[in-house]
Amino acid sequence: MVDFAHSPRSTLGVEWELALLDSPSLDLTPAAETLLADVAEHAPEFEKHIVGEMLTNTLELVTGVHTEVGTVAEDLAASIGALRKLTEARGVELMSAGTHPFAQWQSQEVRAKDRYLELVDRTQWWGRNMLIFGVHVHVGIDSRDKVLPIVNALLAYVPHLQALSASSPFWGGTDTGYASNRAMMFQQLPTAGLPFQFDKWSDYEKYVDDMLTTGIIDHINEIRWDIRPAPHWGTVEVRVCDGLPTLEEILAITALIQCLVDDMSERLDAGETLPTMPDWFHNENKWRAARYGMDAIIIENAEADERLVTECLADEIERLSPVAERLGCTDELHSITSIIERGVPYQRLQKVFGATGSLTEVTRSLIGDLRNSYQ
Repeated sequence: MVDFAHSPRSTLGVEWELALLDSPSLDLTPAAETLLADVAEHAPEFEKHIVGEMLTNTLELVTGVHTEVGTVAEDLAASIGALRKLTEARGVELMSAGTHPFAQWQSQEVRAKDRYLELVDRTQWWGRNMLIFGVHVHVGIDSRDKVLPIVNALLAYVPHLQALSASSPFWGGTDTGYASNRAMMFQQLPTAGLPFQFDKWSDYEKYVDDMLTTGIIDHINEIRWDIRPAPHWGTVEVRVCDGLPTLEEILAITALIQCLVDDMSERLDAGETLPTMPDWFHNENKWRAARYGMDAIIIENAEADERLVTECLADEIERLSPVAERLGCTDELHSITSIIERGVPYQRLQKVFGATGSLTEVTRSLIGDLRNSYQ
């Protein structure tokens, strides 16, 4: 049995992966363990909020449980402020994007934790290539019966979230031609990518049991879907998004996800059946959004109607406005419009590269974006 913890409806938690950079070179630096020791010594109240990840060039900010996006902002700003004091003393810069523009995967260190070492041993070249950074948003679900319908319905919004957050056009010093190369990289892991669509919780439990029995996973957390149930926390976890360069963008994405999930939860309470689409539509939509970003024409529904993703986003912002007002995140949801107008992350990075021809300058712009976004 996979027990699903009780969680109040539409509560929030955010995980934000940050890259650690050497100040002179702006290349990645394996400073995580040193900084975690600094946190333990100088800022122990943040030990649960600033944690390690798979690579020693990464730290993750983890919020507490919140009911509103506004307090998520305060939580993240406090953590990054505390971390910034420690990084500056060590000559380390912070950056957030789906990938580092020019760092080489061969140079990166894996943390000496069994689950990470086992992952790399099993997946070999692809595992060592996971030089990527993301943002995960948890939303509380108040009934287990809602979880799978919400996961299945959220699949239609993968391209919206992927295009809006895309920040990884460069990887290993190469212009990949994709808005989000991270999306293409991450799905190479055996249990990553888009989730399967299950109708009943017992079917999901059978899948988990089969995965454990056959040794594909040792723990349910090793199911690394883009959208997944998080039974231990009582949430649906949305893992679609690239690392986001600014706090404003984190909050905008969080507001959109919270509004979508809360709207779906309310519709289920009213007896509505949430719409779904065939898996092949979702696979195509994810690829289109990763490749073309905000220029992607996506499949909207099971009838195969298609529209530009920016048009779909504009309609969703309007449709969800009453939900945002109820949840207290109207400003954050509507900030998506201004983010699109000035350019989403991959567009800004491409613009810097077009003007300078330098991936170092692209990296420097990401450092500035993050620093300016919370001060």
